[in-house]
Amino acid sequence: MVEQLSPNLYLIRIPLPGSPLGWVNSYVIKGLDRNLIIDTGLNRRECLEAMQAGLGEIEVDLKRTDFYITHMHTDHIALAPRLVQDSSTIYINRPDKEYIENWPGWEAIAGSAGLNGFPADELQAAVSNHPGYKYAADVKPETSAVDEGDTFRYGGYCFRALATPGHTRGHTCLYEPAKKVLVSGDHILFDITPNITCWTQEENPLKSYIASLDRIYGLPVDLVLPGHRGLSGDCRKRITELKGHHQSRLEEALSILKQGPKSAYEVASMMTWDIDCDSWEAFPASQKWFATGEAIAHLRYLEDSGQVFRETKAGFIVFAACHG
Repeated sequence: MVEQLSPNLYLIRIPLPGSPLGWVNSYVIKGLDRNLIIDTGLNRRECLEAMQAGLGEIEVDLKRTDFYITHMHTDHIALAPRLVQDSSTIYINRPDKEYIENWPGWEAIAGSAGLNGFPADELQAAVSNHPGYKYAADVKPETSAVDEGDTFRYGGYCFRALATPGHTRGHTCLYEPAKKVLVSGDHILFDITPNITCWTQEENPLKSYIASLDRIYGLPVDLVLPGHRGLSGDCRKRITELKGHHQSRLEEALSILKQGPKSAYEVASMMTWDIDCDSWEAFPASQKWFATGEAIAHLRYLEDSGQVFRETKAGFIVFAACHG
């Protein structure tokens, strides 16, 4: 249930039943006065039971525990309100905190998906089966904003906040320079590729993500603590792999558009995906949702770099390759 990674640093794997992610890696730092839990899990019974069992095993007193959330996604933050005590503080980066507090609602995001070609008859299924919808926190947690360079001292560690936007607009890693430990959240994963999605017409999350990878590349890192799956891997090698992956995806999206203008949903339907389905039609609606969001992120990158342009046809956004 609990794995000790180094002195005062523990891993609790919080299950995500039915999710291809498998589990969330929740890290616990035990200190003499205060403890810190990094990321928590979904607001569901299986997550709560696993967390309680793990904390009991290492004798963590929640009344002396604070929480650090790497980013706002539900599988990392939604369990926190069920664990937090009056004496606890939940830390999260400022951009994600502001987004949570000004959350536009699922209707607005579904509207953006519809503009990008997502079929109306599949939208309801996509939203209702989204873990962010099904397992969100019962209440918005009260949080304390984290800014670049803020430090967190627990259990002999001194972690520094390192802004790495891309996976979310404010995703923030923790870096311990003396011990060369990087808590990477969903910025760097070893067994799977972090999902970079976009549902707005203005942001360019993939550009932000690549810049954030470059920022991490030069850091001396001996131990990476990712948000999901396995922990073993070389940080710089993985950054190179992730950048190569997205370059290939950009080239694939551009080659699809060279066949003619298409909506993001149509582009997604023609891209290659590592999912156990024989055809796009067989994809669950929730997986089509993630695929379309990722396609938009790549198309926005291509648009900003002058390789594709967008126009509106019959009420839908379509992208086309630039010529010349």
